[in-house]
Amino acid sequence: MAVPARADTGDLSAYLRGRAAEAAGRPAVALDAYATALAASPANPVIAAPAYRAALNHGDIALARRAAGVLQAAGVAPADVALLAIADAAHAGDPRMARLAVQRLQAGPLMALTPAIEGWIALTEGRASPAPAGPVSDDAVARRFTAEARVQLLIASGQVDAGLAGLDALGGARAPLDLRIAVARLLAGQGRGEQAAALLPGDAPMLAALRKAPGVRPSMAFGISRIFTRVAADLATGETGTMAIALGRIALVADPANDRARLILADALSRSGATDDALSVLAAIDRSGPYAGAVAAARVAVLALAGRSDPVLAETALVEARALADRADAGPDDWQRYADLLTAAARPAEAATWYARVTKAPDTADDWAAWLQYGGALDEAGQWLRAEPALVRAVALAPAEPLALNYLGYARIVRGEDMAASARMLERARALKPDDPSIIDSLGWAYHLTGDSARALPLLERAAAAAPTNAEIAEHLGDAYWTLGRRYDARYAWRAAAVVADATTDARLAGKIAGGLATAKERSR
Repeated sequence: MAVPARADTGDLSAYLRGRAAEAAGRPAVALDAYATALAASPANPVIAAPAYRAALNHGDIALARRAAGVLQAAGVAPADVALLAIADAAHAGDPRMARLAVQRLQAGPLMALTPAIEGWIALTEGRASPAPAGPVSDDAVARRFTAEARVQLLIASGQVDAGLAGLDALGGARAPLDLRIAVARLLAGQGRGEQAAALLPGDAPMLAALRKAPGVRPSMAFGISRIFTRVAADLATGETGTMAIALGRIALVADPANDRARLILADALSRSGATDDALSVLAAIDRSGPYAGAVAAARVAVLALAGRSDPVLAETALVEARALADRADAGPDDWQRYADLLTAAARPAEAATWYARVTKAPDTADDWAAWLQYGGALDEAGQWLRAEPALVRAVALAPAEPLALNYLGYARIVRGEDMAASARMLERARALKPDDPSIIDSLGWAYHLTGDSARALPLLERAAAAAPTNAEIAEHLGDAYWTLGRRYDARYAWRAAAVVADATTDARLAGKIAGGLATAKERSR
């Protein structure tokens, strides 16, 4: 563990408390400890580094600014420190301060954002043509953000036709959602409500609310906040959650009214394990604004993710999801959400009743995935006679969808139904998705059950190598080994399966390890 340079007893103790609190998942305690340590050693970059990140995570922007100044003075500031300075300048409407901050992006990993940011600075300065002239970089990310900024800046400066032509080149009504939202708000601000609404098609409540949302006057605060929101949305679901959180917080520094940034920030915080912070961010969303209707669903998502390790939060997520599903104006998204949580809670029979609603809704009646989930829930609930027609419907709707082919083919073959046709269905699934370990396992198991274990073995070995924590695949491999007389290899595979198996299969695996495949019934499991 790094120790603060020149630390006295007070700041060292606080620093260490902060590190320990972070490791224990207590972000509020860590933040207080880092603030105390930085106050005691106000020029120490070793303290400032975790203090800066904890402050952004928890929303203490004053502490983040203080820590950023220390890091900058020491020459060790992370790239997003410059974005915080740009956001402060944007909020203040100060283009000179913004330009000074942008200079720090020129050689860093965020330089791809420079043309877009400079365009909004130019608009604030009153330039006639603030939009970037066009792609000036070989970097694909830089070209994309420059093109998106050009669309918004053309519209913001009154060149609407040119801006909409640029949007069409980026996909029009299928362009990235955050770009379309920003453009729609700018168009509505110019009295072009119909054109704005056309960019946000669909029945989702959030989109419907956005179509009615008031427009905005273009400003550096609006534009730069939306740039950071756009990047945060790209990063939130990946492995760069720390940067997504930073960008979400900094977007709100530029424009505190940006509730879209709050939704994205809450998701990124939730994925990082900061459940309380995520819920706090959602609670700050304007209840009279266009994103108000998305808050309840976002809360359920946060609670459900935390509920994977906390049964109380898992139950809370179910209760709140049920309330959304029971509303008079509930729709397929609400029913799907609740059914998914019931499935995760191992309550497939209840889930099936809600998936059934999804399959009957006009907009989702022909959705193969809805029928697959409905059939799968019935199957898990032990209702195969009802499940099979739903799965057949899924395959009929998507005959080239490997997941549907795999589920139906495997479900039939393990029941000994239509073995040859089911094996052919699995062969089609594998041809469509040749590297999927579950599909490879299904086909290998089909060959094993039809008496060709030698043909099955290389497939099962490949599947087990690709998915070493899948107990079912490892058990299948062990069964094939045993059938081919490789007793040692069979027990090794079964022991590997037992390490990751759930309680429902422990006894069966223990019996195989002890006595092998003692009966023909076991071999045809």
